[in-house]
Amino acid sequence: MNPQALQQAFNDRGYVTSSEFATALELLVLLQKPLLIEGPAGVGKTESAKILADALGTKLIRLQCYEGLDSSSALYEWNYPKQMLRIRLTESDSSRLEEREAQIFSEPFLLKRPLLEAITQDKPPVLLIDEVDRSDEAFEAFLLELLAEFQITIPELGTIKAVHRPLVILTSNRSRELSDALRRRCLYLWQHYPSLAQETQILHARLPDISSRLAAQIARVMQALRDLPFHKVPGVAETLDWGLALMSLHSDSLDVATVQRTRGCILKAREDWVLLDKHLPQLEAVWNETIGDRQAKLETDFGIGQVTIRR
Repeated sequence: MNPQALQQAFNDRGYVTSSEFATALELLVLLQKPLLIEGPAGVGKTESAKILADALGTKLIRLQCYEGLDSSSALYEWNYPKQMLRIRLTESDSSRLEEREAQIFSEPFLLKRPLLEAITQDKPPVLLIDEVDRSDEAFEAFLLELLAEFQITIPELGTIKAVHRPLVILTSNRSRELSDALRRRCLYLWQHYPSLAQETQILHARLPDISSRLAAQIARVMQALRDLPFHKVPGVAETLDWGLALMSLHSDSLDVATVQRTRGCILKAREDWVLLDKHLPQLEAVWNETIGDRQAKLETDFGIGQVTIRR
């Protein structure tokens, strides 16, 4: 699947992406090399892995990283309750101890966690290692070996090597800096906030019934909000939440009262609410402006003639 076809497959599923993004995903498939996607929260990094799996018709396996995540939680565990039950049921069995031990340490008693599950599939799955920056450095070092060899050694069973290498996407919000060793093993993509035109397109793609006027107003406001020093800058996920909320409330345009009532969809901290209230007059001008208004404002502010407005 070439970049154009992949980009179209994403667009058909309501995920608006660029040719650069589509090329990175194609290289992930062609080179079978992990892709590290970094960027602010809420711009669609996790969603891209879900869409890729759907577009390729394969399984998505997700490992959600967190502080304290260890290899056993990511690889495999033995089903101890099931093992204990088997031991009790076979206490009167005449078989040798070695045979009974081999039975309880066999695949039926193995609990596959995401990493082991990913290398034992019949066709290449998409393995999403989500928010890898939340894990600690020890787990990151463990990932280096796995991503290089795609094999896992289980002492009781031996080495299990991937027959089909998974397509690996790692995401990071840059809450901490990742090691150079991990970066060298990956392709890299920075996922930034969408442009005004892209954000409007995203709203129409994910919320087909939204009015053109409301979509344009939401997109303009979201672009303006990202220039303010919020504690948590709203991403595309908040854009879609807000659009859906406004549609559910049967709002076909923005006004001050509606923005204040629905601000919990886009801003998730008390300090950010205060900052929003402070800038509401400027934001009201933003959502009410037209392209002609923007042209006139630029000509007045900068003393220049015809200016091309970035849509």
